[in-house]
Amino acid sequence: MASVTIRAYRKDDDEAVKEIFTLGMSEHVPSSFVHVLKQPLTQMVLMCVFCALMTSSKSFLLPILAVTLLLAGARQLVVHLFNRYIETSLKKDLNSISETYLKQKDACFWVAEVEGRVVGTVACLPAENAPECLELKRLSVRRSHRGMGIAKALCRTVAEFTGARGYAAVTLVTSVVQTDACRLYEHLGYEKIREFVVPELVARITNFTLVEYRLYLRTDAD
Repeated sequence: MASVTIRAYRKDDDEAVKEIFTLGMSEHVPSSFVHVLKQPLTQMVLMCVFCALMTSSKSFLLPILAVTLLLAGARQLVVHLFNRYIETSLKKDLNSISETYLKQKDACFWVAEVEGRVVGTVACLPAENAPECLELKRLSVRRSHRGMGIAKALCRTVAEFTGARGYAAVTLVTSVVQTDACRLYEHLGYEKIREFVVPELVARITNFTLVEYRLYLRTDAD
């Protein structure tokens, strides 16, 4: 197995970092679409449209076509929301990684490298709503290099950095559709703090839920 090197971000990593983030986020479109389909409101709307058109048209073709178009529209909405989030992130912190992470106190951005190729990323910075914590962000690993323990190593890098700076815990927020990530965090000892729905209207309608996790670090007094 090829060795993995975790090091601080350099400017020439920029293109690879953005590519890893974009591909990683795009992978969640199918599971997010399935999440939308499982919601009672979605199923009720589809059933009502089907039954109404079936009753009025006396034909199977029209209601089936209408439901198919609604499903296609729902998927496009999910794609649009993810693309908007990706574009926003690329214009904000991922467009100024050095300023956001490397030049700020108690913040850093790392990449995982295998045979000279950047294959994973992670970052952390002080949590806005939890002054005793650093927040883990931008964890992503190329699909071709998963199963090698890279994500675990990146998470441990953040935990070590956090503890070395005297913070009590690492905190993070992920979504319920990112099931692999949730399993990883729980395996590493993160505790689920709360679940909450994104405040945007579309997210409330589709019950798009986020999960806050926290890893409490041992201190010398423990």
